[in-house]
Amino acid sequence: MSNDAAGDSEETTPFETFRQFLALERDVLVVSLAMFAFSLGFQMTNRFLPEYLVALGASGFVVGLFGTFGNVISALYPYPGGAISDRIGSRYALTAFGLISTVGFAVWLVAPAVGTITVAGATIEPWIWIFVGLVLAQAWKSFGLGATFAVVKQATAPSRLAAGFASTETFRRTAFLIGPVLAAILIDLHPAFTVSFRYVLAVAVVFGVVGTLVQHLLYDASGDTVGGGRFEGVAQIRTDLREMPDPLRPLLIGDTLVRFANGMVYVFFVLVVTQIFSAGVETTVAVGGFAYDVDLSPPAFFGYLLGVEMVVALLTMVPAARLAERVGLKPVVALGFFVYGAFPVVLIYAPEALSSVVPVQWALVLVFAFSGLRFAGLPSHKALIVGPAEQGAGGRVTGTYYLLRNTIVIPSAAIGGTLWDFVSPEVAFTVAAAIGIVGTGYFLVFGEEFEAYA
Repeated sequence: MSNDAAGDSEETTPFETFRQFLALERDVLVVSLAMFAFSLGFQMTNRFLPEYLVALGASGFVVGLFGTFGNVISALYPYPGGAISDRIGSRYALTAFGLISTVGFAVWLVAPAVGTITVAGATIEPWIWIFVGLVLAQAWKSFGLGATFAVVKQATAPSRLAAGFASTETFRRTAFLIGPVLAAILIDLHPAFTVSFRYVLAVAVVFGVVGTLVQHLLYDASGDTVGGGRFEGVAQIRTDLREMPDPLRPLLIGDTLVRFANGMVYVFFVLVVTQIFSAGVETTVAVGGFAYDVDLSPPAFFGYLLGVEMVVALLTMVPAARLAERVGLKPVVALGFFVYGAFPVVLIYAPEALSSVVPVQWALVLVFAFSGLRFAGLPSHKALIVGPAEQGAGGRVTGTYYLLRNTIVIPSAAIGGTLWDFVSPEVAFTVAAAIGIVGTGYFLVFGEEFEAYA
């Protein structure tokens, strides 16, 4: 492996990169803590929203439209977010985005209480407010994506980028672990999902309020260099797309196919567990001479499955980043793509196939543990995105990459929802897996290695 001697004069271990990331300026630390708070709130709620939609009367097709609506927001928000920040300043932009996201959690919270209303002869079902809440709840995510990439690129030697991203991802993904498990605990407090999930939403509102106050009171924008430069409209977007580094193009194509496949079925994962398999847990556990009754509803069990997925992710990201330093980024990224692509058919078929060997609940635990391996390739994937960018351009390159990818992925969930509702869940998940495997194969054939790892 060829390494830049100057860049490697001070070895950047995952722990050291993580410490440096948190030890940068106070504003970066505050943004990191706010990211943790809002990630916690969003992960507590977002993965359960399809079940919430169905409980409020939505069909599978509507759930698919909800996923596509989320894709639209993910594609469109980052650039306007940067423009707003340039205009009103980082501190007030962060506060505004945090407040709007918190209001979004609150809209989800009150949706069942609003009920069905009629306006000018048109009937507005309660699930409509889940769409409205999503517009608001994702506001904070419009700030920080490119900033995080740029900070890691600036603080880390080129040949240690994967380790740097593994460190920061470990910090962020801890919220992804805590959120669903905490949600599962709260969901299990009441047998009616529309009641117990509102406990989750209430806690998410609290996290949003705390995150908003912390970043508003502690953020010091005077030293902020993130998001500098004025947004120049569509012309700037065209320029950024035209100037995207050539090595990113095959990665972008493969990644887009894989994410399109995942987007087709992602919002239905909870419904597979709660409706197709109706997998809950009802047993007695004996510990130290005492017997404990365990009674988990399917939605609560889903939360613990997400916890299993994230435990595997947290255990594998740093070792996979270290492996990338030996074998290169491309094989590790391809492994993550393969798990993304294969997971839909594994989820829909494996539990029944394994039912003669293990109970369906344990089969699902194994399936979601397998899903956690897709995150092993995530730090290397991020390194492969930002690595070829010129120093100081990491945020812009990242924003361009995600804008293009997320725009193409927009219709995926609607297509998946159509297949789910009008053909069958099995067909939806099989078609998704086929597209994901094609994307993985394309990247394996045409993808380029970042030369710092070659």
